[in-house]
Amino acid sequence: MELNKIQNWTTSIGKGDSNSFSFKELWRYRDLLFLFVRRDFVKEFKQTILGPLWFIIQPIFQTIILIFVFGKVGGLGPNGIPQITFYLAGTIVWNLFADCLLKTSEVFRANAGIFTKVYFPRLIMPLSTVFTSYLKVLVQLGILLAVYAYEFIFIGGFEPNFTIVLFPLYLIIASFLGLGMGLIISAMTTKYWDLRFLVQFSIQLLMFLSAVITPYYVLAEKGGWMQKLIMLNPISSLIEAFRHAFLGNAGGWFHWQSLLYTVVTTIVVLALGIAIFRRVERNFVDTL
Repeated sequence: MELNKIQNWTTSIGKGDSNSFSFKELWRYRDLLFLFVRRDFVKEFKQTILGPLWFIIQPIFQTIILIFVFGKVGGLGPNGIPQITFYLAGTIVWNLFADCLLKTSEVFRANAGIFTKVYFPRLIMPLSTVFTSYLKVLVQLGILLAVYAYEFIFIGGFEPNFTIVLFPLYLIIASFLGLGMGLIISAMTTKYWDLRFLVQFSIQLLMFLSAVITPYYVLAEKGGWMQKLIMLNPISSLIEAFRHAFLGNAGGWFHWQSLLYTVVTTIVVLALGIAIFRRVERNFVDTL
């Protein structure tokens, strides 16, 4: 009989598959990852007038505000180097971290309809938000390099060093840190929806407790609990190292111990985030 015929399935989904984590499985679904990246990119700017130009407008306006409020009025900007380069470099690292954290923290709620209809490794979805953020960073890096090249040639005063080859690594670590924190928050928001409002507020607050606004040597001169609190923020050492790579000691601070602290923190947060995400994904539909 027809029902007794043995069917050869290409894929079998069992109970163990929902609990396991496999890089090999993620690689098998790499085409789906690229499709989600394309979807996120198109969806974000589909109904906007300026479209991808917001990639350029956002960091420029953000840099102008930081220069005026904190550099000119507050007097917290750097000395001896153009403030536009200083703040633009800091916002690139910060925006990548914040974008990965915010987008990942909403991945369950924003994609509940897809999760309930078809099987695929759920981690593909938050990973797609990270790769979408990389596209934004490439555009913003182009702006930074253009401004940097102009000022380096016509103004001078910069001291680029060998650590400039590490700047892609700083960006990757920042994105993974945001990804790990976002995965933890996304698991919590499946049960407590109002946490997403707290996340948006907390990201803004966390920016003021990072090295985006004030260079490290200014903090070192002032000393006190504020300096310790800012450097306790793992993203601060990445921002300082990124600036140091392009601007030298006048614009940033490079310290192996601080970077090691950030790397270890990122690994722990990312591993914890993946574990919690994998645990919650099995029954999150029941709580949404």
